[in-house]
Amino acid sequence: MAPCTGETLCSELLCFCRYFLCEIISEDPHCRQLIEERTVHNAVKSAVARIHGDFGLACCSIAFAVKYLNAYTGVVLLCCRKDFYRLLWSALPFITHLENKSQRYPCSVNVLHLGATIRTCQKFLIQYNRDQLLSLLQNCTSEGNGVLGIRKPVECSSGYGNVAPRKSQLWRLCV
Repeated sequence: MAPCTGETLCSELLCFCRYFLCEIISEDPHCRQLIEERTVHNAVKSAVARIHGDFGLACCSIAFAVKYLNAYTGVVLLCCRKDFYRLLWSALPFITHLENKSQRYPCSVNVLHLGATIRTCQKFLIQYNRDQLLSLLQNCTSEGNGVLGIRKPVECSSGYGNVAPRKSQLWRLCV
């Protein structure tokens, strides 16, 4: 593939996009399940319009899209033009609620990662989820209080003696 000169668009705007990996933080986790992509899309565009006016809205609307939304975890992947990603980034903290079906859900948006490709955002999200899982498992103090049935690391006793649990070990249920 020839390098992008800026005069023509590459396939899928590869050299012109920035991807925001965001987390929707809400007090009520059940309200996240009611959120749709168009709800997030409209909230982001209205925040940009409030903060940066018509110019900011016009700049950020070019190639802006919600690429991915996981309603259960609250993870959102936003895409916008590389030239105007700072406008979008500066408006995200001003999202205080999402509206869906004439109901308002108070929330905030936390930017976890800014990447040049979807792949880098995916790699970051995998590592972020591993770290979150490990922090939850450290709070699992005894065999009886597992967190949502999450598996806990097992100490291995092999020919090499007892080995401390590692991230890559198999997990068993906290029972």
